[in-house]
Amino acid sequence: MKEIKRFQIRGVPGDVKRVDFNGRIIDYWMPKASAERLLVAHDGQNVFDGHTSTHRYQTWKMAQSAIRVSRELGITPPAIIGVWHSGSKEDEWGRGKDLVPEKYFRDGIKIQNDYAKILEDLSILRGDEYLRNILDIYVPELVPGISADMTAMIGSSMGALATLYALAQYPDRFTTALALSPHWPFGALPLVERTIKELPVSDKYRVWMSHGTKSLDAEYAPFQLVADRLMFEKGYTHQNFISKVYQRSSHNERSWAKYLDQPMRFWLST
Repeated sequence: MKEIKRFQIRGVPGDVKRVDFNGRIIDYWMPKASAERLLVAHDGQNVFDGHTSTHRYQTWKMAQSAIRVSRELGITPPAIIGVWHSGSKEDEWGRGKDLVPEKYFRDGIKIQNDYAKILEDLSILRGDEYLRNILDIYVPELVPGISADMTAMIGSSMGALATLYALAQYPDRFTTALALSPHWPFGALPLVERTIKELPVSDKYRVWMSHGTKSLDAEYAPFQLVADRLMFEKGYTHQNFISKVYQRSSHNERSWAKYLDQPMRFWLST
């Protein structure tokens, strides 16, 4: 691990640190008090730094939200790790290769035509390696000692799919999955069905799903209705599963940031 830089965010005490793990960039922030909780976020470019975000100067404002909600609840804010995806000009589909639920597509789920270029060759997928590195290397080195029941993962779009997939693959490593705008059209109903089927179920697991009604999010409602039905059939209840629709909310960091307090509170209030 090599530290690259430190920077500050208005309204957030301390520094955000940027480190390089053999080519994987991670931004992370720790509260001044000892962290008792941990939030692992996909698309780390968009979590803290407006200069690196996909849409210029639009970020999740994740630390600000965590501080605000934690203050309301009277708890110490969580540490936050933002894992960058590897998409670039040289690797156009790098983000998809990282975030695709690898086993499901290797087992035969068909990708929809609009996204077929990502999966022209299944050997290029690296979703399993990506998650394994996060949970076996990055988290233990950056924020050691935080228990699974105090750890959550969050992502949007393909990152939401990766979050739900990670909970199925690593149910002993974290217990809350916050999936904003899950990109169900990537694999359509077979992906919905396989994703829900593989999720662990008990009172200790908590899952949040949400989507808007504009841009890409406008396509999600039929798939999410199926996901909701399957979640309750599986044994989730309104106490440990929330599904929300945000009218006029779109598919970008600004939209997710506007309602981030709600999934944050769903997790931190436990």
